[in-house]
This record gives sequence, structure tokens and C-alpha cells, in this order.
Amino acid sequence: MAGAALVDVIVLFGGTGDLAQRMLFPALYFLDADGFLTPDIRIVATARADVSRADFIARTKDSVALRVGGLADEVWARFEARLDYVVADATTVEGAEKLKLAVGVAATPMFYLAVSPSLYSRICSSLQASGLASATSRIVMEKPIGHDLQSSRAINQAVGEVFTEDRVFRIDHYLGKETVQNLIALRFANTLFEPLWNNLTIDHVQITVAETEGVGDRWPYYDEHGALRDMLQNHMLQLLCLVAMEPPSDMEPDSVRNEKVKVLRSLRPFTRADAAPNSVRGQYTPGVVAGAAVKGYEEERGQPSGIDTFVALRADIDNWRWAGVPFYLRTGKRLPERRTQIVIQFKGVPHSIFGESAKNDLVANRLVIDLQPDEDIELLLMNKSPGLSQGGMRLQSLPLSLSLLKAFAGPNARRHIAYERLLLDVIHGVSTLFVRRDEVEEAWTWVDGISQAWTDAAMAPKPYAAGSWGPAGAFALIERTERAWHD
Repeated sequence: MAGAALVDVIVLFGGTGDLAQRMLFPALYFLDADGFLTPDIRIVATARADVSRADFIARTKDSVALRVGGLADEVWARFEARLDYVVADATTVEGAEKLKLAVGVAATPMFYLAVSPSLYSRICSSLQASGLASATSRIVMEKPIGHDLQSSRAINQAVGEVFTEDRVFRIDHYLGKETVQNLIALRFANTLFEPLWNNLTIDHVQITVAETEGVGDRWPYYDEHGALRDMLQNHMLQLLCLVAMEPPSDMEPDSVRNEKVKVLRSLRPFTRADAAPNSVRGQYTPGVVAGAAVKGYEEERGQPSGIDTFVALRADIDNWRWAGVPFYLRTGKRLPERRTQIVIQFKGVPHSIFGESAKNDLVANRLVIDLQPDEDIELLLMNKSPGLSQGGMRLQSLPLSLSLLKAFAGPNARRHIAYERLLLDVIHGVSTLFVRRDEVEEAWTWVDGISQAWTDAAMAPKPYAAGSWGPAGAFALIERTERAWHD
């Protein structure tokens, strides 16, 4: 959005909810503390919770202090002065008109929908009917949008009747993470990697998103989505696109997003015959996580369920660069550790000159990109083992590491909340790190194919104990090609 005006009012729907209190308000506080919010930006939160402005401010202050680790009095005083709270049902015209009075005159309002996607259409309709939506307003929607291609199209269509595509910001907070953005820099700002970033030198790619927590009281949502729709369709395909996309001509929004769409369109569709050999569904049962006994999913839900809390699958990209390179994706709840990681496994050397003594020491290079809990990049290289040895040179693998926090350490260094980058981009009208409508729909097309293949093959989730790395089939999936998960 070249030459876009700055947002002057942020209207936050779901202002008393978990996302707003745990992520959005702390991110906005940090933007204020770092001088990125202009003096005239106001923040109007709205929800149906019948609380006073004073109570809302007190709750928000506690939430921000908990996340920030201590408030600066001057910054909080400035931030608090920006805040207002309106009790309203934004799905109705009456609620939107009430909100309009609080917003007042705004040249470029931002509407952030931190609510269930099932409410997006009705909120947009009420914004239009009340006149609160204008030709200059921007809307931010949390992914996943819908639970399949049909519902996603319906939501996008309803939103598109009120907001033009260049004013719709579909947010995936993974794209706000420093290491995810650094993946773009790593690939396209260095001559070292891009010539090797293809099927001639890369053996396979692994993407893991592991969570230790269970579903808990979120089961009504999770029973509709499962791991496939909640995590794989949402965050993991975005990571896959950034790994696999061709170099964009520049960092303009459509240049980057055009390349991601090409990747999604090149994903090989799943069929019934692919379901069993190329994918695994799982559901956690009672077990032990971090030394504590935990319930299984069905115990949390209170009745049997056929939804997946774990998915592992092989994805293939049918294009010139990636033909023959499998992408192994794995995600699940109640796994042994919290980890989001991309592993680029390179091929081994074509011939070893080091003889039998080093035969078992020689391993292929590996690039490991950790997104959480730590944000690190590590390149595994082979080196000579120091000291003397008989019978030839001995080798060992050593990591070259780049820790972002260590590399950019300083008295004011801190780990940024992913939403800081994304909120700042919306304020400035920059949509490079946001997801375009056709991206969302291409992702759903592929994922719906997987879901249909599972249905056609009558493929139910396999049980796995909480605290394990998923069903045994997840290991067989990758080991049958003589590869292994990077655990």
C-alpha cells in the first residue's frame, strides 16, 4: 500500500479476551515504549463483557505488567491515556453504532478482529451498515479463517464486500517472529545458501511444531479443527512456503505472496492411496508431561472423539527446484517439549576420501532453524578432530551457531513479541508479512484433500501417550526412507 496513511485509531474487538490481553496489549505497550506509536493514535477496545473502563484498565495493566515484567510509569501513563473501552455486541448494527460514537472522527481506523472467525462476517456487515467502515479503514483477521475451503471462501467473500483486498490483513503471528523473517534474509541476502537450496544438494526438509500443553477447555474449537486444520494448514504451510519459494523480485507484498502461492499450487495433492503411507493421525491418551500426570484428550472432552491432536505427513512439491525432496511436517499436542523448528538436511558427500577410520564419523551437513522456545540458527559442519590419531584423520561434527539475542545483545536487548512487527506493519499499511486471499484458499484446497483422503481410507487417529513423540507410525513414516526425525 504505497504511500499509505498511518492508522490513527485501533479498534480491538474481543478486547477482554485471551489474545488481546496476553499478546496484543503487551505488543502495543512495547511499540509505545519504543516510540513507534504516534501521539495521536488511540486504542478503543470493545467486547460484550459488562465492565467499566476503570476495571478494564486495571485488568489490562495487570496483563501487560505480567508479560512485560515491569511497567515504566511514564510509558504506562501515556499508554493508558490512549485506551478506551466500549461494552457492545459488534455483530449488531446497534453495537457498531455505539462503537462509532466512541471512535469519533478517524481518518484511518484499524479494526482488529481478535474474536472467533465465525463472527467475522457479521461484524463486517455491522461495520458497513453503521458507516464505521470507510474506504480508508483496514481490517485485521486472525487465521485460521474458516475450517475448510468452503467456509473460508464464505468469510473472505463477506469481508471482501466491505473491505478491498489491499485493506485486509490476514495475520499469522509466526510471520512476525524474528527467525522466520531471518529465513528470508538467510536465503536471499547471502550467496552461500541459495545456490545450494535445491534438490541437487538438499536431501529432505523437516518442519516440527511441538506443544507440551493439551487442548483443555478449548475442545469445542479443537473438535472442529484438529491439528491438521489448526496448525498444519495455518502456520506450518507458511513456513514451508518461505523455505520453498523462489526468490521474489523485491520485498513488495505481492512479489513475496505471488511466490508463496506458486509453492502452494505445486504441492502434490493427496489421494486415498497416499493416506496410509504418507501420513499419520494421532490422539493423545493419558501420560506424563514434564513430570506431571495429564489426562488424555477424550478425558478432557468427556466423551470419545475422532479428531487428531497429532499429524505427521510427507509433502512433495512438484516443481523443478524441489522434485524428489520430501518435506516432512509434524505437529502435535502433549509432546515431550515445546519446539518449533525447521531442519534443512543436506545430502552427504558423494565420495569419502578419509578411509575406514572416519567412515562412521562422516555425517551430512544440516541447517537447523529454531523458532521457539529459542530463536537460533545452527549449521552443522564437519571438522577434523583435534589431536593425534592412528590410521587416518578422524572427523567430528561441530555447529556454527547464531543466537539472535546473543548476537544483538545490549543493555536494552529483549525478545520481541511477534505481534509487534505485525501491528506496526498494519499501522503503516505494509502487507508483506500478511496472507493474501488466494494463499488462504490454496492452502485449504490442499488440506481439504488430505482430510478427504483420510475419510476415503477410513483412517482414524492412532493413540499415543502424552509425553511421547506421537504414534509409532510417525517414526515409520520417515524411517522407511532411511531418514530420521531430528529430536
